[in-house]
Amino acid sequence: MGLALAAGTTESPSKGWLRALKLAAVAEADAGRTLAVLIADQAARLGDAPALISEKECFSYKELAERANQWGRWALSIGIAPGEAVALIMPNRPQYLAAWVGITGVGGVVALINTSLRGQSLGRCLAVAKSKHVIVDAELVEGVGDALSGAGKSWVFGAGAGHDDIENQLRTLNSGPLTAEERRGTSLRDPALLIYTSGTTGLPKAARVSHHRVMTWSHWFAGIMGATPEDRLYDCLPLHHSVGGVLAPGSMMVAGGSVAVSRRFSRGRFWAEIAEFDCTIFQYIGELCRYLAAAPEDPLERRHRLRLACGNGLTGEVWESFQERFAIPRIVEFYAATEGNFSLYNLEGERGALGRVPGFLAHRFPLAIVAFDDGAQAPARDEMGRCIRCPPGTAGEAIARLGHGGESGGRFEGYTCKAETDKKVLRDVFAPGDAWVRSGDLMRQDERGFFRFVDRIGDTFRWKGENVATTEVAAALTSYPGVEEACVYGVQVPGADGRAGMATLVVGEAFEIDGLAAHLEARLASYARPLFVRIAASLAATETFKPQKTALTREGFDPFQVTDPLFFLDIRAGSYAGLDAAAYADLVEGRVRL
Repeated sequence: MGLALAAGTTESPSKGWLRALKLAAVAEADAGRTLAVLIADQAARLGDAPALISEKECFSYKELAERANQWGRWALSIGIAPGEAVALIMPNRPQYLAAWVGITGVGGVVALINTSLRGQSLGRCLAVAKSKHVIVDAELVEGVGDALSGAGKSWVFGAGAGHDDIENQLRTLNSGPLTAEERRGTSLRDPALLIYTSGTTGLPKAARVSHHRVMTWSHWFAGIMGATPEDRLYDCLPLHHSVGGVLAPGSMMVAGGSVAVSRRFSRGRFWAEIAEFDCTIFQYIGELCRYLAAAPEDPLERRHRLRLACGNGLTGEVWESFQERFAIPRIVEFYAATEGNFSLYNLEGERGALGRVPGFLAHRFPLAIVAFDDGAQAPARDEMGRCIRCPPGTAGEAIARLGHGGESGGRFEGYTCKAETDKKVLRDVFAPGDAWVRSGDLMRQDERGFFRFVDRIGDTFRWKGENVATTEVAAALTSYPGVEEACVYGVQVPGADGRAGMATLVVGEAFEIDGLAAHLEARLASYARPLFVRIAASLAATETFKPQKTALTREGFDPFQVTDPLFFLDIRAGSYAGLDAAAYADLVEGRVRL
């Protein structure tokens, strides 16, 4: 397709935008061309060329299409109706993509379940999906077993006592091309995936992702990155996320390139795997880059063929040292949300910026930053009831006009819950009858038009690359004996991206700190467990009985400001330990791993 860029070269940002627009138009040209159909076409054209590789398994384009066809026929054989959800719980591996591509290719909807979830958190996500069938990788069965009861019929991929082994069934099914009848008229307008996000408030929500969205994301990012058949993208992000599981592999499938699927991010194995898989691109989140920049020197860290790093959350403080130390020719930072209706792309390499919208595309990307009312936790309104645009340099909530066209036209597909979907939409924003979608993020825009991230809004915080719903953490805490009240919030830790979880508790006589860590481990993902705990006599509340978090967040876990008992989660010991001045110094100076 003639999209290659030589390592170290630069190009006009407009070329990247025009390339992305051209491919996005291709994505929308054929309503019946889903990702499953695209992969089938690529298999016919590319055959044995590598599509997905890993230490566990490798699929050529031909093999990927065959595996997807078998998954599709399995869905048909058990009666999965068009639009019916199937939950998928599987670690990072090529089979993961084959499963959801195959099932969605015949009209099913696949709920991509976070493999870190356990207990009530997992059960809640399965209930939201309303799936009658749950597919679980054999190695995860023991950890998720209790939550599967009542969640529909469970199928195990691989050996699993007491469950139907779906792997054996797949082997018996025809792997040849699917007929039009088997595709059942599946088109871009149909739902494809449920991807979970905490949004701006409340418990995790299932965002609807249509085939249109999957294809637009895939083609758009192929254009932004200038992807070619010679590219190999390193993907160590979770496949149950939109970036790691859809954008990254989808863009390579569009280009005819390949994806190296890593089990998980490992600071010690990162450069060895980049070299082993001979990668030219890697997909990052900011936390990953910070970990690498803080690591001891690796003899392989500059012996690579990387031409590009693409991702989100790379701060300006880390950007320069990261790019220089590891000899990364080009970095493309972007901003997007699974359920959001706009994206930003930094094609100029402006350090610390999310990107900007070029003037010739402003009409297709109608964005605004509006003043935010902290008390109401909503955009502020003037005396006429209209939102107030922020001047350059002033922080406010980013919003995008709601439209019904393509990705660039402000399309918003929402959540499975209509009430939650409605909460995201602002009405009568700048004129009677207009509608804009809230991002849930505070940003500021400079005089040159670059958007920069400021903070999250509402009852969530971001840690280890994951959005954490404070209400879910509080529910887990108050189920522990002796905890009478719990206020959960995120606090900044020097040298760490995002905000670490902290909880202020009001406790009774039955409370014992020694058992708290084990209690939370059984109920929350590792990134959601509070790293810091404060024991208070009472919690100040607002007039609507919500805990007042501002002062608590400001004081954080500093024992020089807080006279209440403080504890931190000692990861090595698996328990909470007292946080005194010496322990505090170790934490803020990076001598203790968080």
